[in-house]
Amino acid sequence: MQRREIRHKQARMTLMSGLALNAENLTTDHVLALNVALGDGAPPEWVELIPAGRTVTGIDGRSWINDQPQGILDHFARYKAHNRELPIDYEHASELKAPNGEQAPAAAWGTELAIREGGSIWARVEWTPKGLEAVANREYRYLSPVLIYEKKSSRIVGIASVGLTNKPNLTLTALNQEGDNTQQETDMLKRICAKLGLAETASEDDVMAAIGDMQQGLATAKNRAESPSLEKFVPRGDYDAALTRANNAEQAVAAQKKAELETAINTEIASALKLGKITPATVDYHKAACKENGGLERFKKFVGVAPELGAESGLDGKKTPDGTDTALNGDQAKIAAMFGNTAEDLKQYGSVN
Repeated sequence: MQRREIRHKQARMTLMSGLALNAENLTTDHVLALNVALGDGAPPEWVELIPAGRTVTGIDGRSWINDQPQGILDHFARYKAHNRELPIDYEHASELKAPNGEQAPAAAWGTELAIREGGSIWARVEWTPKGLEAVANREYRYLSPVLIYEKKSSRIVGIASVGLTNKPNLTLTALNQEGDNTQQETDMLKRICAKLGLAETASEDDVMAAIGDMQQGLATAKNRAESPSLEKFVPRGDYDAALTRANNAEQAVAAQKKAELETAINTEIASALKLGKITPATVDYHKAACKENGGLERFKKFVGVAPELGAESGLDGKKTPDGTDTALNGDQAKIAAMFGNTAEDLKQYGSVN
């Protein structure tokens, strides 16, 4: 089998590096690589996809590293674990047409990968009837794998797909230049412009400028959030200190008002007792009533109109309506007994009026 060592970088946008070709993560990229001649006659069961040697160099001077061929097989094994095989299509339709919703029929499927002499990677291929016919009729004569590689180290880590192709190497190189605008890239750029509020005709410079403005706006907003204006916001520490002082002052005022109310209540209760307007037995009741809202004022009004409970009634010694004399009150009887006097003695010699 004849091999032509020509490698081509897969199309991608400058702004969206690694996304144009179904990349599995942003640390890898894809390249069209190594157009392999299929030869004449029936298609082979095994085909070589990556040549032997640690370094694989294209005619454009770019190189890729194939120092871990087992990693390429491991990558394929993870796909096989999900019942996926290596697609071999026409003209790289899996990478260029399928992302746009167009058909990308398979010409064959790679069912197994193997490492051979010098670390070369070979694939066992099961051809579809149409693929078998296309190769047998010499409609297609070359295989072009799409490799996945690490951007920083250029190490090949997997194979994304393989394409049947007859395109000259120069055409493939032109197709995969950095500035090439595929339909996929154009649609992606339009969506980015829409998100940024730009016209569909905006250039990449316009997009970059809009992204820069957006990043600057985010930085400004973050700075404002971290260092807000003192004209509109109070530092949390100052706010907490002021709140503590306010709470302490409020508690002090409440305590002072409570003490002043207690003093006023005690003064009024003592005065009412002295005037005989209340009895000692009701002191606690009147104190509790005075502590209610407006209670002290109500108590003052009560004392102002209440009779003196301990004052003389004016009825002692007076005749009853039926003309009989009134009896001595309790205090008079005790005094009379102390001095050995009778009630008659008091009536005769002492005033009971």
